[in-house]
Amino acid sequence: MAHQFDHEKLDVYQASIQFVSWADELLEQLPKSLAVTNQLDRASTSIPLNLAEGNGKFTDKDRCRFFDIARGSALECAACLDVLVAKNRISNTDEAEEGKAQLVRIVSMLVGLIRRTSPDRVHEAQGEYGEGPAKD
Repeated sequence: MAHQFDHEKLDVYQASIQFVSWADELLEQLPKSLAVTNQLDRASTSIPLNLAEGNGKFTDKDRCRFFDIARGSALECAACLDVLVAKNRISNTDEAEEGKAQLVRIVSMLVGLIRRTSPDRVHEAQGEYGEGPAKD
């Protein structure tokens, strides 16, 4: 029987590893000289690394801090995809949307982990991904 760490049992960890693989395939098609390619590589890698480190912490506050960082990295990945589209480095916007769909799922799972880990923490109202600013 294969040994398995606790973080490897998390669905969000498995989804983040799948995103790293997806992002790596995208990065292979892009020039290494673009700053956004390095940023996407680092941010995508940061998601599972922070999940693993956070899941190994003993206090809810410590765990939540790393889950927050992972969430921020996922949002950064989404912004990197937007930048690649804006710079016409991704010609097929469906490709960017595929990556963003994976990120929406990852962020949603991370928000759930954060809420479960810190029920007393104040949370922002959850809106639909892609919504513009609230209108009065």
